Amino acid sequence: MKLSTEFYQNNDVLQLSKSLLGKYLFTCIDGDLTGGYIVETEAYNGAIDKAAHAYGNKLTPRTKTMFEPGGIIYVYLCYGIHEMLNIVASTEGDPRVVLIRAIEPTDGLDAMLLRRNMEALKPNITKGPGSVAKALGISRKINAMSLQSEVIWIEDRGLSFPDEEIAAGPRIGVDYAGEDALLPYRFYVKGNIYVSKPNK
Repeated sequence: MKLSTEFYQNNDVLQLSKSLLGKYLFTCIDGDLTGGYIVETEAYNGAIDKAAHAYGNKLTPRTKTMFEPGGIIYVYLCYGIHEMLNIVASTEGDPRVVLIRAIEPTDGLDAMLLRRNMEALKPNITKGPGSVAKALGISRKINAMSLQSEVIWIEDRGLSFPDEEIAAGPRIGVDYAGEDALLPYRFYVKGNIYVSKPNK
């Protein structure tokens, strides 16, 4: 069952980031259904978070999607190379998002392998946010799309992880954020082989 729009409209983006672990992310692009369950996320806590694109309520053509009501996606290009999928959270005007860093693939493996130019299934197929987006066919063409659409959505299939199986630590690649770079806003499933960075 698809998660409701109300599920995303939670201004506690840390709680939302943790609760997305174990939820199934799917896309249906060019007729190919692909997906898997989320094993790693990062929270970006809106206008007060120096690591967030919308820090200081910075509203630009790129960030305007973040200011929409939760339940849509924010896709941006990182380093001019990688598309990155974020889930927009909270309410209108409150730009909090969750970056999807890794999934464990379950559906549409052939299509994912083709998109990732891989011949055999290896953990790096969906390890890291750029890999997730590429494997699932996600690009800025679907930026701001609703998670109630038939193109991208998230389902609750009853999988969840107890707190002792979830680790929290600093986010990755946000050194520019000063002290906010040290905040424990990355959440991941301990021991999962698809998690993008050292997983102890």
